[in-house]
Amino acid sequence: MSEVLSAIPGAKFKGAVAVEEAGLRGMITLRGNLADTKLKTIVKKITGVELPAMGNINLKAKNGAAWMSPDELLILCPYSVAEKNTGLISKVLNGTHHLVVNVSDARATFTLSGAGSQEVLAKLSPADLSPKVFVPGQIRRSRIAQVPAAFWISGPDQIDVVCFRSVAEYVFALLKQAAHPQSKVGYF
Repeated sequence: MSEVLSAIPGAKFKGAVAVEEAGLRGMITLRGNLADTKLKTIVKKITGVELPAMGNINLKAKNGAAWMSPDELLILCPYSVAEKNTGLISKVLNGTHHLVVNVSDARATFTLSGAGSQEVLAKLSPADLSPKVFVPGQIRRSRIAQVPAAFWISGPDQIDVVCFRSVAEYVFALLKQAAHPQSKVGYF
């Protein structure tokens, strides 16, 4: 059996902020009626968090649930249990209208760390990332340059970015350029 690798293993850059590929992360797309009791119960059982409100993400350690659209969540979990969790969700929701897919291997995750992380990301996204508007607990589903991405504040001066695996090298290059020490703007 071949070894499972993240999109660009070990990719790191230290500039105005640190940019690092975060490695393998379990990600499950769950579509269905977000008001359904069975759906809410299984998400809480797997993640340890309540379903998030519109535009928000609830996190607990390596687990979480992110609101992606009126009928879609992104479930975060350790990579090692993503397939098991996908099967468990499918089993619990059997007979109800839903779609559940393990998308872990189709995504790449980056972490921006350091004061100025929001400003670095703001150079690349049309979303308003000013500290008064983009706060912990929120998720943005937008784009970075010309590719789709989602991002959230994952800790003090830290942002996690998720994109398609197929554009991981491009996104890493964009983040490195935006984080270059000579590109500081100092707007936020």
